[in-house]
Amino acid sequence: MIEDERNTITVFRDVAPAAVFVTQRQVVMDYWGGGAKEVPAGSGSGFIWDKEGHIVTNFHVVQGAEGQGSLTVTLQDQTTHVAKIKGVEPRKDIAVLKIDVPQDKLVPIRLQDPKTFRLEVGQKAIAIGNPFGLDHTLTVGVISALGRAVDGIGGVQIRDMVQTDAAINPGNSGGPLLDSAGRLIGMNTVIFSKSGTSAGVGFAVPASSIQRVVPQIIRTGRAEQVGIGINIDPQGGLERRAQTRGVLVLGVQAGGPADKAGLRGVKRTANGLVLGDLLVGVDTHAVNDYDDLYNALDSYQAGQQVTLKVRREGKVIDVPITLVTLQ
Repeated sequence: MIEDERNTITVFRDVAPAAVFVTQRQVVMDYWGGGAKEVPAGSGSGFIWDKEGHIVTNFHVVQGAEGQGSLTVTLQDQTTHVAKIKGVEPRKDIAVLKIDVPQDKLVPIRLQDPKTFRLEVGQKAIAIGNPFGLDHTLTVGVISALGRAVDGIGGVQIRDMVQTDAAINPGNSGGPLLDSAGRLIGMNTVIFSKSGTSAGVGFAVPASSIQRVVPQIIRTGRAEQVGIGINIDPQGGLERRAQTRGVLVLGVQAGGPADKAGLRGVKRTANGLVLGDLLVGVDTHAVNDYDDLYNALDSYQAGQQVTLKVRREGKVIDVPITLVTLQ
């Protein structure tokens, strides 16, 4: 047995107890037989976050369960437990579940120190998940690329995704991607494949995003988002009609940062709509649409000051503004 094999075996033995199987069932009406019944609605993977029973998985694994669905989490010892949704962040494809089990049955995932942890293209990547319902399956590859942007389920791109050639198939979603020390690199989320199965191009939500968002959800039930106190249309309807790039300010919230900075919203006059300010940049980040604006602001924290690039009456002006946490 060579050293690389021993390393893979060690990582699997240490981390496999932290990987879980997430199953969703939904209630449907049986119009022929009468009444209602539960049917399988999908499955995926996840991992144990802490000794309090919080489980991290992809939002798309549990989507729909907030209403008429039910969720269960199966641990490595094959015991199955009812799970409740603690909170979700669709824009990062992250969901946090909660199960009630004794702490001695829970093995939390190993986390990195985000201040010192660095990823490199070519380093080993180990995925553990439940492809096609085959629990605790291990695949091995490398980090193929960093900083990828992939269209997410929440309507915006997920930036800084980790690309790997470790085989990821349906059912792997939500499972951990690990380094050779068994530390979390990311959460396996999506594959690029015409057949729907592994083609050697898989993507994981980076651990840095997970370690920032998950504690927020555990603490408040939702992910924190910074902003400037404006009303916008994420679909960009007016921007398309005006054939312009950027994000139109539809209105400003009274007393908010945008109001204090003098930003102008859309006004309705006797002659029709008069467009307000158009956001075209945040510091060095270009803003062509809502996707750009969301991802630009996502890299800041509340209390930080940024400089908005604002197109007003044909000129681009700089507007300093302090970010706040949106309620």
